[in-house]
Amino acid sequence: MVFHKKTVSLVALFLLLLVISSNYVLYHSSFGIQSLSADLNGVVVGSILDLSLVAPLLFLAWQRKFSVKYFIVLMATGLIAARFIIPSEYLASFQSVMWLGVGIEGVLIFFELSLLFMLAKNVPPILKRVKSSSLPLLFSFSRAINEKFPKQTFIHILCSEMLMFYYAFGTWKKQPSTEGDTFTLYKRSSFITFQIMIIHAIVIETLGLHWLLHNTSMTLSIVLLILNIYSIVFFIGDIQALRLNPLRVEDDRLYVSFGLAKRMEISFKDIEEIIEDTHILEQKIPNTTIEFIARDFETVHPDFLLTLKSPVEATLFMGIKKKYKQVAIRVDDPHAFKKIVKERLETAQKGLI
Repeated sequence: MVFHKKTVSLVALFLLLLVISSNYVLYHSSFGIQSLSADLNGVVVGSILDLSLVAPLLFLAWQRKFSVKYFIVLMATGLIAARFIIPSEYLASFQSVMWLGVGIEGVLIFFELSLLFMLAKNVPPILKRVKSSSLPLLFSFSRAINEKFPKQTFIHILCSEMLMFYYAFGTWKKQPSTEGDTFTLYKRSSFITFQIMIIHAIVIETLGLHWLLHNTSMTLSIVLLILNIYSIVFFIGDIQALRLNPLRVEDDRLYVSFGLAKRMEISFKDIEEIIEDTHILEQKIPNTTIEFIARDFETVHPDFLLTLKSPVEATLFMGIKKKYKQVAIRVDDPHAFKKIVKERLETAQKGLI
């Protein structure tokens, strides 16, 4: 069933790229222009439907999720994209439809700006709540945001970006927390070295591509420059978040995160069993399992798997939420970690916490 879902997703992505590329080639290549029929209005209508209806549906199928708001945003984006893909002389009869897309985007932007104003208004109490919390920052900040804005995806994405910039630029004098029982996840690997190598590669690529493209396509050069700068900031913030937020064991739960990419709060009452069988641990990890493993050039396996009684929600990059049935963890001191987790799990099973 998992394989079937993956296949559908890949087919949807292929068809999405095919729809967009074929419409672009139709209007921007000599072969495409020669293929245009005398009934240009019919061709243009077909392209508008492709970009505003078919492409959004394929995008949702690729992402394997659907919401009415998301679909409307994608439809409006498709209409705006049509203004750039279809030559203006062919759109003379369809200006009202094109402006509809702009209008929808304008309304949505106004709505998001109002949410941004609400966030700014609530920043002081949120920061006060974070400072008074004993939880790791990644968890206390997210909890404070969820309490104020439980269902606002835009706010969660924005706050995820705020965390990235904070860790990238505002944490250089901070030291990892040593309160309670904490365990690092990266010292048995070359993960941070690998991340630094990626940053160096992006810097070299940025300089080279910017120099090659600035005379031929200034727009593309600037877009790639911005994306590469963002990637560098993300990797720096990710390294700092990983270093400053070790796995933390409390009396009744685990707080485990891996940089900015993923984090999860697991109550011992939700843990069904701990799997230590080497044969199982060395098998391929299924999609229902979230990994907290530092990977580099070598093949590594988790120290153990936590099987949960029911799927528990994790927070991924950009504030995306997803539930998992198992948790794969590899720590730098596995023996001490297993001992304390088993003790707390036994206590939870006896109903003492």
